[in-house]
Amino acid sequence: MVWLIFIASSTVLVIAATKMAQYGDVIAVRTRLGGMFIGVLLLAGATSLPELLTTINSFRQESPGLAAGNMLGSNMFNMLLLAVLDLLNQQARILRRVAMTHALTAALASVMIVLAVFFILADIPLRIGWMGIDSLILIAVYIVGIRLIQQNGQASATAIELEGEKPIMALWKAVTGFAATTAVMVAVVPWLVSSSKEIAESTGLGTGFVGATLLAMVTSLPEMVAVIAAARLGAYDMAVGNLFGSNVFNMFALGLSDAFYTPGRFLGTIDPSFAVMGMLGLLLTNLALIGNIARVERRLIFVEADALLILIVYFGGMYFLFLQGLG
Repeated sequence: MVWLIFIASSTVLVIAATKMAQYGDVIAVRTRLGGMFIGVLLLAGATSLPELLTTINSFRQESPGLAAGNMLGSNMFNMLLLAVLDLLNQQARILRRVAMTHALTAALASVMIVLAVFFILADIPLRIGWMGIDSLILIAVYIVGIRLIQQNGQASATAIELEGEKPIMALWKAVTGFAATTAVMVAVVPWLVSSSKEIAESTGLGTGFVGATLLAMVTSLPEMVAVIAAARLGAYDMAVGNLFGSNVFNMFALGLSDAFYTPGRFLGTIDPSFAVMGMLGLLLTNLALIGNIARVERRLIFVEADALLILIVYFGGMYFLFLQGLG
């Protein structure tokens, strides 16, 4: 029964999040916010909102390990999607086709992951109000970093521009749809979290590992849908930028989650062993960054060497996390 609840809630969540991203894209086009700071925040949040909602509901069900595993595991899964894109596009070398300006987003993601890992290990007991200073630093770095990316003219949209393919719907319909899909996600996420917690307890895998695998995969599926759609349209820059940008937003959400964690500092509650998961996400992000910058043309049978390395590191890292039994 618990698996049935997990599958059903996952399906509803993915459909709602995917529709929300489409509505967010229409809002950005209609309001002309697509290339502006607010527009980037709206669109980035559209596909990454499931991670944040899942984290908040994990707090309510007293499973901070599930929340940490979800956020840090999503970073790993997003980079895995880059390798999957390479497998799906035999004729196009994805990381070679995209602009090197994505290196700035990847570098920002790396900095924020390093900061998150440092704060988890350092356990700095300083607060401003009810939030830890570490979480506030993550939020500040995100705001400054996104502003820097915008000033450098990098496209950071996370949804597919539909203009030219079919008439854009009215703004009021898009706003109504955005609000409705958000409400659906808010309603279904508690079922997803509770079933994930039961799966972790019944299988003995640990909430951290379940968060890094099952939850991270489910909450990252909206990004996968948007990325595959972008790749099919030949919008490789949008696809890669979305994945790097999602890692940035995940670390921002890790800091923002502290505002909803009332027992204490969220980062201070995360077990130091989760730093391994953070470092694996950092390693995978930097492998993708090197692939973007180096532009070495080398394929092994049907996959790029850097994409193959990402696949090996991801599944090898997951096996190591399974042995560790995080959470």
